[in-house]
Amino acid sequence: MDGMEKTELTINHTQPEEEEIRPQAEEAMAPAASAASLAESAEETAPAAPAAFLAEPSSEESEMETMSELYEESLRRVQEGEVVKGRIVSITKDFVMVDIGYKSEGQIPIHEFTDAEGQITAQVGDTVEALLESREDEEGALMLSKNKASKIKVWEEISYAYHHDGMVEGTVVAKVKGGLSVDLGGIIGFLPGSQVDLNPMRHTDHLIGQLYTFKVLKFNRKRRNVVLSRRHLLEQAKSEAKATLLATLEDDKVLEGVVKNITDYGIFVDLGGLDGLLHITDLSYGRVRHPADLFKVGDTITVKVLSFDREKERISLGLKQLAADPWSTVGEKFPLGSKVTGKVVSLTDYGAFVELEPGVEGLIHISEMSWTRKIRHPSQILTVGDVVESTVLELEPQRKRISLSLKQVEPNPWEVIGEKYPVGSVIEGKIKNITDFGIFIGIDEGIDGLVHISDISWTKRFKHPSELYKKGQVVQAKVLFIDKDNERFSLSIKDLNTNPWQSIDQKFPVGAMVTGPITNITDFGLFVEVEEGIEGLVHISEMGRDKQKMAGLKVGDLIKAKVIHSSPTERRIGLSIRRLETDEEQSHYRDYLHNRQEATSNLGEILRETLEESELKKIKNNG
Repeated sequence: MDGMEKTELTINHTQPEEEEIRPQAEEAMAPAASAASLAESAEETAPAAPAAFLAEPSSEESEMETMSELYEESLRRVQEGEVVKGRIVSITKDFVMVDIGYKSEGQIPIHEFTDAEGQITAQVGDTVEALLESREDEEGALMLSKNKASKIKVWEEISYAYHHDGMVEGTVVAKVKGGLSVDLGGIIGFLPGSQVDLNPMRHTDHLIGQLYTFKVLKFNRKRRNVVLSRRHLLEQAKSEAKATLLATLEDDKVLEGVVKNITDYGIFVDLGGLDGLLHITDLSYGRVRHPADLFKVGDTITVKVLSFDREKERISLGLKQLAADPWSTVGEKFPLGSKVTGKVVSLTDYGAFVELEPGVEGLIHISEMSWTRKIRHPSQILTVGDVVESTVLELEPQRKRISLSLKQVEPNPWEVIGEKYPVGSVIEGKIKNITDFGIFIGIDEGIDGLVHISDISWTKRFKHPSELYKKGQVVQAKVLFIDKDNERFSLSIKDLNTNPWQSIDQKFPVGAMVTGPITNITDFGLFVEVEEGIEGLVHISEMGRDKQKMAGLKVGDLIKAKVIHSSPTERRIGLSIRRLETDEEQSHYRDYLHNRQEATSNLGEILRETLEESELKKIKNNG
């Protein structure tokens, strides 16, 4: 009886869910049951034997032999394809020997206990389950398989999970057409792409090698087909989490969630069953270029519920609201007139924004960037990322505004420029720029002086200053005046020399005649150089009467003219060819009259002399 009880306990029957398993199990149970009942009936129904009969050894031996044969018969009827449990008794080079309670030990190939590194995982004394694959004969070895027994057990678990709404665990091993392959412990199941997650996933490479729990949608052992779903379990968990969340959700509640999606306008956070929106404006008191700069999908984040619409199930979240508003203390940290340091975070046409601390930015207006330079755009002197020092000009915490000044960190150079360069002093510098109205000369860093075109030369005539000077040329000039309010510094080059026009009325008084070359011919007259650098104008109305002769004049021709106007204040000399011609004609006429009178006198004397001579001749002849 002890032997039969042990045999029954070591046989591990499979679950009767599958048709192909049930016949084997029933058939395997039959021999053991028959042997047990036969032994019991023999024991219970046997009549009491006489003493003489019991004393006969041959009868007792016969009974023992009968019992032994019945026991051995029950063992012999252990069927191939059954799962049995046994204990490892020894390990050889090729096999692991297992005692399953049979008269001979079972053999399991050693490779079924060898891991990926080639190490033997079996130890003497370990209990294992194995499938009886074959036996050579009554005295031969039993061939067992631990792997096949494991697969039978896995099929049992799959069947149980399918029929009892259970779950199975498996590892994603590969991508296949339409989904993924999952190893359930030797049995490969199929996970359709639509059942991988709550939402369709384009990329599933990161799932390979991961262990997950699945629901069995359907299976067929004969075809070795198992269809799994992870989505079903996720939906179930989400539904349960959603119900729990809705029951406890309220405004101002602080929750922990997982970043699910990132957009340009904010972050969607999975709070466990429901998603909430964390808008970009509620991420930080400071400037945020893009939410992805702060978080990535999968990050765990703590947020505050700003508002919750229970009917629409919309949740607005905040992150910056978990900390104090930095603008509440800016008056203490950045008082008026103080010097502060910050980083340039943005440039606009009208100024630069400087971050003084996370969430607090001040504006340096373009007019507050330089005392001396004319800034057209902040990028001329600043770039994003620069660390600059500035002065606090205005502070409006309630409007979240701070006005800063870059230039007021240093004294205004226009306040001291007059002391350094007093009016009348002579400066020397390089020409920084040449324009139609004058030239700019560099004086101090950021301060240029203007030599107006009218202050370049007393006498030289030119259309553009570039005819006389070039950019970068070093020149001297005299300080005329400094306008601090309008930040203007006026210079003069011509005042380095004496004004030749001061005595022009003495050199060229009205009525004087001058001679000089024609320097310019215009529609309104001729310019004639009466002295080096000094020109007079013969207006068209004062040209000569000989039109043909006047039309033939060209630059460089020497002409004579009469001074008809001379003004040092106006710096003008008026000339006239016509009046000179008139004067010359009058002079010739006077000379003519004078010469005529002389000629008449001379004729009388000649006549007198002739008469006198003829009279004398007559007298002589008569005499």
